[in-house]
Amino acid sequence: MELNRTQLTKFVLRGITDRAELQVPLFLVFFLIYVITMVGNLGLIFLIWKDPHLHTPMYLFLGNLAFADACTSSSVTPKMLMKFSNKNDMISMGECFAQFYFFCLSASAECFILVVMAYDRYVAICNPLLYVVVMSNRLCIQFISVSYLIAFLHGLLHVGLLFRLTFCSSNVVDHFYCDILPLYRISCTDPSINVLVVFIMGILLQVSTFMSIIVSYVRVLFAILRTKSERGRNKAFSTCSSHLSSVSLLYGTLFIMYVLSGSDTDNYQGKMYSLFYTIIIPLLNPFIYSLRNKEVIAALRKLRE
Repeated sequence: MELNRTQLTKFVLRGITDRAELQVPLFLVFFLIYVITMVGNLGLIFLIWKDPHLHTPMYLFLGNLAFADACTSSSVTPKMLMKFSNKNDMISMGECFAQFYFFCLSASAECFILVVMAYDRYVAICNPLLYVVVMSNRLCIQFISVSYLIAFLHGLLHVGLLFRLTFCSSNVVDHFYCDILPLYRISCTDPSINVLVVFIMGILLQVSTFMSIIVSYVRVLFAILRTKSERGRNKAFSTCSSHLSSVSLLYGTLFIMYVLSGSDTDNYQGKMYSLFYTIIIPLLNPFIYSLRNKEVIAALRKLRE
């Protein structure tokens, strides 16, 4: 038995579906989504860097959110496309753990960046006269640095715990990327500690960051309702509604997947939830934040002139 455990060093990713006739159409669909995702997010980063009018805290955070989305999509989609195109469904244990680590890092960083963005809108709308003083360049850089540091440590914790598991009976991961919950299902070692840590960290990180965002936007909402200027009220509503749309999409699926469902999530349901937060949300975010943002549209027009 020990010999078998040491020999399992590669996994097989089953992917979204085994049906051969769907492989080419799915490749084309997800390749198109990936291209649009990268163009949208990297284009938004370039636009923010290029236009001096967008060199403000809000757009600094938005640029980092776009970077996190690009990393999330890139950690998952290329391997999925390889399986669709040439049936290359093998992945080494090192590559598998690395794939989950980079996904976990970017997704965790996104949660904290959304908190910072909510705080930024709170200061801008509730204390506009103190905004420049409070949201200094130094504080913004500290916010971003702490977000990535916590995300780095969060991913390290889960990957470190993965190394305590052994895989001896099956190496087939019923998923399209190396997520930890499907890995726990095929482990020969009792993954109870790992599952407990996932649940606790899900509560600590997802619930705490989500509640921080909600508190910020509730205070923003009351401040907006007290605003006498209709133009100012509409602008604030437009900005905050975009942020809340992104928050709802991300936290809804993450919370269902890692807190409510845990390791008992149905395989098909788990794949659908995962598709949403790894593929769809990174695709939608640049459009959610750009289409209703007059400053971004103005910067885009200026770049085309």
